[in-house]
Amino acid sequence: MIGKEKQRLVAIREGKVLLNSAGMLPAADDVRVSAAGEVFRYGNCKAHYTNDASPSGCLWVGVRDSAAYLGADWIAVAKGAELLNWAVSTRFCSVCGQPMERASEISMRCCGCGREVWPQLSPCIMVLITRGNEALLVHAATFRGPFFGLVAGFVETGETLEECVVREVKEETGLQIKNLRYCKSQSWPFPAQLMIGFRAEYAGGELRFADGELTAGGFFSRDNLPQIPSGPSLARQLIEDWLAED
Repeated sequence: MIGKEKQRLVAIREGKVLLNSAGMLPAADDVRVSAAGEVFRYGNCKAHYTNDASPSGCLWVGVRDSAAYLGADWIAVAKGAELLNWAVSTRFCSVCGQPMERASEISMRCCGCGREVWPQLSPCIMVLITRGNEALLVHAATFRGPFFGLVAGFVETGETLEECVVREVKEETGLQIKNLRYCKSQSWPFPAQLMIGFRAEYAGGELRFADGELTAGGFFSRDNLPQIPSGPSLARQLIEDWLAED
């Protein structure tokens, strides 16, 4: 008889997640850490903040850095981090100011006016632009390292995803694009983004960085790439997909 899979613990403390000695999420029954605030259960996971020190045989790893250990299981950490951050920022009703309480596994209800809310996502586009055998890679002022990534930006109210891509490319680089197509998406819990990846082709314009968001960039061939993003980021995935086409 196959035993039931143990519930996994997503314990987060000061921006770090608890991993066991094997670099995996520990089983909730194997590690005891006290919960600080709301506890969320989803799939086969239990997530909560904690103030406890590292239990014996475990270590704290940055939420972003934990992807190198967890692989596909990192999505469980991403979801837990996103839910916990939402709970902390939704303690009071934005309409009447009264305290909020849990209404379901992923919703809060106001104790005063009864308004119920769910976690909000911030959709953000990202696009890899090709010109012949080259791809546009850029460095943003907000990057925490010398690597080059892709043009990206948040979707504005009343805007389609496609309109957002065209606008962001024009604003940040001065370029026009064509043959825009959707590729893939990714949950990105910093703090609550949904990254939506596209591919497009260069259609015209001179490359410029006028709005200050980008500090450098250019079209690079596959054999002359700068440092690219690491870890599980969607930018890395889109670049690797392009590299694999050669």
